[in-house]
Formats: sequence, structure tokens, C-alpha cells
Amino acid sequence: FTDLMSNHKRHSRELMGEFGRLYEQQYAVALFNKMRYDIEGGGGPQNQLLHRKMPLKNKSIFSGALFQYLEENKKWRNRFLFIPDSYNINYYENKQAHDRGLHPKGTINCAGYRVLTSMEEYLELLNTSLPGVKAKVGSSPFLKCATQFPLILWHPYARHYYFCMVTEKEQQKWNALFQDCVRHTNNGLPEECKVQTPAFTDAVRLYRQTHGHYGTWDMMCGMPPQILANLVMETLLPEMRDLITPKLKGKMHERQRNWMLISDAVYGLVQSQTQAQYEAVVQSCEAGRPALETTIRTDMDQIITSKEHVCSKIRALVLPKAEKLLKVSIQPYISSILDALMEPTSRGFFEVRDLFFRELVDMSKNLLNDGNKEKLGEHMEKISMLAFHPVKMQSCYEKVETLSLEGLQQRFDVSSPSVFVQRAQILMREQMDDAVYTFEQLLHQSLEGQEREDLCKTTQRCQDRVIKKFDYDSSTVRKKFFREALLQIFIPYMLKQLSPSCSELPRFQELIFEDFSRFILVENIFEEVVLHTVMKDIMMAVKEAAVQRRHNLYRDSIVLTNSDPNLHLLGENPPIDWAEEYGGGQEEVDGENAGDPEAQKRRRMKQVVSMIQIEGNASVLPNESCLEVPTVDNIPEEEAEVRSEKQVPNGTKKDVNKNAIDEIPPTNGSAIKEEESTTENPSNHETKEKLNHIGHFLFLFCFCARPCTHIQWV
Repeated sequence: FTDLMSNHKRHSRELMGEFGRLYEQQYAVALFNKMRYDIEGGGGPQNQLLHRKMPLKNKSIFSGALFQYLEENKKWRNRFLFIPDSYNINYYENKQAHDRGLHPKGTINCAGYRVLTSMEEYLELLNTSLPGVKAKVGSSPFLKCATQFPLILWHPYARHYYFCMVTEKEQQKWNALFQDCVRHTNNGLPEECKVQTPAFTDAVRLYRQTHGHYGTWDMMCGMPPQILANLVMETLLPEMRDLITPKLKGKMHERQRNWMLISDAVYGLVQSQTQAQYEAVVQSCEAGRPALETTIRTDMDQIITSKEHVCSKIRALVLPKAEKLLKVSIQPYISSILDALMEPTSRGFFEVRDLFFRELVDMSKNLLNDGNKEKLGEHMEKISMLAFHPVKMQSCYEKVETLSLEGLQQRFDVSSPSVFVQRAQILMREQMDDAVYTFEQLLHQSLEGQEREDLCKTTQRCQDRVIKKFDYDSSTVRKKFFREALLQIFIPYMLKQLSPSCSELPRFQELIFEDFSRFILVENIFEEVVLHTVMKDIMMAVKEAAVQRRHNLYRDSIVLTNSDPNLHLLGENPPIDWAEEYGGGQEEVDGENAGDPEAQKRRRMKQVVSMIQIEGNASVLPNESCLEVPTVDNIPEEEAEVRSEKQVPNGTKKDVNKNAIDEIPPTNGSAIKEEESTTENPSNHETKEKLNHIGHFLFLFCFCARPCTHIQWV
């Protein structure tokens, strides 16, 4: 243990020392690039849709109850989960503990995690994490799930979390929620920070390149301290395995569990160290920012001239080699990789458009039946959060998950397509929210002074305008994504191939004046030259794809004129509270919480995802108890034993997992009708089955005969 502690401290100290030096260099370069961009401008097409700055203000994502496996006592217990706008998962003893404002039992930051839906997937990853400690074929896992619908959060370094749901439908819903938490927390580098974010990403990239790691990196996820901790663990983990594996004792699953606990403890210590050291580096750079800005403003022209002079010298050295490499190893693959990117990405954006259109059509149909502003406010309250409803958006995200770069990953050092999949999904969510927000603002402006009979026409006009703007912005966003993805694939490969033949690059640093040396770095100019070499071919490939019109891309020559000159002024308006403005009134506050501002705040916080509510569910157990589920020791090891128990007539025996299911309280009061007990009287079962068929027929008849008067989140 002493050796392990000293090793991780040494690795953290060495990494942060080298990273700090790179960050300080890249910080000055990023600051110069930002100030130059602010003066010269970047051009490019202007977005037609509005963008909302704080979409989840006073919102939570979801809350509900499920089973969680606790490592402390090796038991499954019922837990209440609450997901706020930070997308961190807070779990409580029960719902009452959350409502009373107690601290959660724990919080899960999902950055770097993978969501698994079966024990087979989990065991496969677990066996690869610790070489030499693998489960034998046919051996039982170290834990048995309480139900047949598990969800497991797996991380290469941190603690794993195990959950179980009652039905497959609940599993799918929680899976979509967990996937969204991972997607959001992975995107932890704020794009609005035009200096710190590029300085950090360039420093990390250069650090990995100096250690021979080019290409994409799956663990470039989360906040900066998490990414730096992942960097440390990338080099520390092999040493940990060599040091710890021979000393692990006990059964196979005990060794695996102990390894996970040790890895999680080390990862937590590394992350706390990197966070403190990173904050010190950033604080130091920010303290020197005013002096750098003064120098840049004074000598901007001279810095640009000096950079162009050095760039011309490096270009003369690098360009012939880069063009030869481009012709032989890059150009033959551009079109095939672009097709692999375009097909699933375009399908995903088309699904976003269709989902947005369907929601507005459903709202218009409902307004035909009861077209007053109160009903409009109810529908718009739900539609306003459509982009952040992971269950609704799941059909869009699934389209992109088919993206495959098989056959190209090894050639271009692409670890997996997940980097591009998650980036495309984030862009899809942003496009959906921009479309919804623009529709909100246009509709709200048009409703002023409108009468009831004009609601549907007004809605239709706003919808048509937003759809047109969405198509244009969707084309712009996708083309930019394709260009960036191709650069992210090709540039690291070219740098890796060209670096050995460009060993004389450091001598060009002598051509730079000492006063300007902080803003002009030879390494950055070398990468810029390589980028410009391949950029022409990438732009041409994307342009040809737009001309073919296979994916509904606008050509670069087409510029949509701004038909709403005052539209962007609406983006400065405060957020629209549809429920308060058109719903008519505030909710009453319970007497016990009347004097508690925090309790009132939690009560006013609106939830993006609401569960299916089934009426007449008076017999549902409250989800406040902390129920125990049988541990591994009480669960039969052989599947045949379970099957034989299920074959006993009239419920003489019960499946052990069924005992757990019977006691699970439905999530958020939702009744789980599919999991009825199989031990009831056969005649009663037949009667219930007939009633279910009749009820299903009546539901379909009513649904098809007229539009619903109330849209409900699924």
C-alpha cells in the first residue's frame, strides 16, 4: 500500500509539472488567437435559430425509485434517485429524505462511465480490467440481480454501480436517462471559454503526443481535473496491476471486487490532487492575463507579421512531405469515411426534425378540440423541455449509434467511434432546443392580442418559419461536424507520420523575437501547416456531398436571408413560463413547508421527465421503505433450479427474484401492470385477460377516433 501511494503521488506530480508548462504556453497562444479573432472576425453563415443560455434553470431531469446493490452489506435495497440539472445522480434512502432536504447517501458523476444492460457485458469488461483474474466459463458472477432487468454503470478506474428495474419498459427509460447523464457530464469543457478550454485541450493533446499517443482518446471526458486524473491513471494502471495482482487473495469474484475498490480509492486521491494543482495553474495564468493582453494590443501587427514569416519557412519544409502523404494515405479514404459519418448523422438530425414536427402537429390537433390559451400553455410547458427529455430524444440518439468506422480505426488510430457519436448527439440536442426556443419566442410574440379562433393558424405559421430555419441551421451544423470529424481523424495520423522527418523544427524558434515568443510556438505552426494541407480536400469532399443532395445539405453558395430581422432581439427576452402565464395561478404550499424556502424551491422545481400515471392506483405501496432483497448466498446458482420452481402449479413455490419484484414500490406512483403474480386462480386470470383485451380495444378506438386532449410524456 505504501508503494502504491508513493507511485500515484509521483505520477501525479510528474504529469502536472509537464502539463502545467504546456498549459502556460498554450494559454498565451489561445489568448492571442481569441483577441485576433475578436478584431478580424471569423465570417461564416449566421445561425437562423435562437439559442437559449440557461435552458434548465429551475428544472430537474428526473426522480424515481429502483433497486441498488450496496457494496457495504452486499444487499439490494430500494433507493430514491434524483437527477438535477447538473446531471449528477443523487441517491437517497427514500423519497421523504429528499423532500426533507437531507443530504443524499451518495452522488454519481457519470463522466467516463458506460451504461450496460446485462451481466454478460459487465463480466466481459470486468475480465479485461485485471489480467490473470478471469471468470471461468459457466461460473456464477459475484452478484445476482434482483430482477432480470439490470443497469450497470461501469468505469475503467472508478467505482461501479448496480441497479435493477421491475420491467423492461422501466429499464429502457432508466437506460435513456443514464445515457443522457453520461452524455452531458462527458461534455464538461465549456465552449464559451475561448481561452481556457482551447489551452487545456491543446495542452492535453501535446502531452499525449510527447508520450507517443496520437489520435482520439475515449477518456477525454468530464471536467479538467477528471481528464487529468484519467491521464495519470493511464500510465499508473499498468504499475498498479503488476504491484497489486500477485497480492490479491481469495475467490475470483473477491479479487475482482477488491481490485475495483483499490482502483476507485486511488482514482479519488489522484483526482483530488490534480484538481488542486490544476486550479493553481489556472489561477497563475489568469493573474498574468492583463499583462499579456496589453502586449498583444500593442504589438498585434508585429506578432502577426512575425508569425507569417516563420510559417512560410516551416511550410517550405513540411509541405512537400505532407502533400505526398496526403496523396498516398489520406485522399483514397476521405469519401468512404465521410459517407460513414454522414449516413447515421443525417438520419439522426432528420429524426430530430420529425420529432419536433410531430409534437407541434399533436398540439395543433388538440387545440382544434379545445383551443384556448390555457390548453396551449399546458402543451407548450411540455414542448419547451423536449430537447432535454432523454426518453423522447432516444429515437434520435439511436440513429447515430449505428455509426461505424470498422476497418479504419487501426489505420488512423481511432480508438472507437463513441467520440463522434456523442458529439453528434450533443449537436442534435442543441438543434432541437434552438428550434423549440425559437418557436416559443415567435409564438409568444404572435399570441399578443390574438383571439381563440386564430390559435391554430398562428401556431401553423410559426411552425413553418421554424422548420425552414431548422433545415438551414441543420445543414450548417452537420457540414461543420463532418469537417471537424475528418480533421480529428486525419491530423493526428499525419502528425505521427511527419514528426520523425521534421526533427529540425526547433531551429525555427530562433526566428521569433523574444518578446513575441510566448504567442508564436513552432509546434502550433507545424500543426497549422498540416491542417491547411488536408483542409482543401476535406472542404471539397463536403461540398460535393452537398451538391449531390443525398443528405439534404445546403450548398455553400446558398445563404438564407434573414426573413426575421427582429428575431434575434427576442433572444434577449426572459424565459417564458407558460404554466404561470397561461395556466392561471400558483401551486399551494403545504403548511409544514410554508416557512421553509428550500422546501418551497424544491416544490417549484419542475421535472423534465414525468412517469406514466395510471388512474385508480390506490393500492400502490408508498416508495418510502428501504426494502431488502436476497443476497447472493440466498439465490440459487443454477438456472435449472429456478426453472423447476416456475413449473410447480398453483404457485406452490415462488421464484426468489419474484419475491423481490412483489415488494418493489412503483416508480413515482406508476403502476406496473405487466408484472402481475402468476400464482392466482386460473379462472380469475382468464377473466382479467379478457378485460385487458376489451380495455385495449377501447383505448385504440378512442385514440384513433379523435385526437387526445392532453399530451403526456412517455
